[in-house]
Amino acid sequence: MEILAVIPARSGSKGLLDKNILPLRGYPLLAYSIVAATSADCVTRVICSTDSKKYAEIAIKYGAEVPFLRPKRYARDDSTDFDVFFHLLEQLQKNENYNPDIIIQLRPTSPLRYPGMIDDAILAFNNSKNADSLRAISYPDLTPYKMWRINKKNFMKPLLQIPNNPEPYNTNRQSLPEIYAQTGSIDVIRRNTITKKMSMTGTNILPFFIANKYFVDIDDQIGFSLCEILLNDLNCIKPTI
Repeated sequence: MEILAVIPARSGSKGLLDKNILPLRGYPLLAYSIVAATSADCVTRVICSTDSKKYAEIAIKYGAEVPFLRPKRYARDDSTDFDVFFHLLEQLQKNENYNPDIIIQLRPTSPLRYPGMIDDAILAFNNSKNADSLRAISYPDLTPYKMWRINKKNFMKPLLQIPNNPEPYNTNRQSLPEIYAQTGSIDVIRRNTITKKMSMTGTNILPFFIANKYFVDIDDQIGFSLCEILLNDLNCIKPTI
């Protein structure tokens, strides 16, 4: 079975300049995801999708392939994951006749992964024949049932409603429906989900639970600094070169 791990790492981030290659404990951020992929027993190929020659050189140094640079039209702020992955698979099929069975997305901005996480996710995915995809999830600190929107008259309206409970925002958290947040640590997708169903998830999305302590999504300096602290205390996969 061909299992392709993809690290999407475009340049040009606005909130945190060049965040995908910022040094985290002495190593470029994207290196953590590359090393996690190359250390997984199940992964047969690792590719970094980037629009930058500089990023490509760094990715190759840490063990990923960069068979071509991502076109600029798929590296904009409004480019979607689907745009990126469909184009990648299309080019791999066209140029190499390479058609992986399973694709893993490892976002550089969620670098905290324990040893064996990727293999655990693939095992869970392969044990579910009807799953179109798998996503890592965890328990969020906040519940959306206590979140609000502001209408045009400048009054607050609840983001979500619950049948037979007109005021979920005044309900204790323990009595509210259990909810989960996707972490960004790992997505697993069947190739046909992308190329045939034209989706990054399909309809049957398998949950893969991870501990909250691994839940980090770097989007600003605060998130970056938090990640540096967590790396000191967690057993995470880290680069060594």
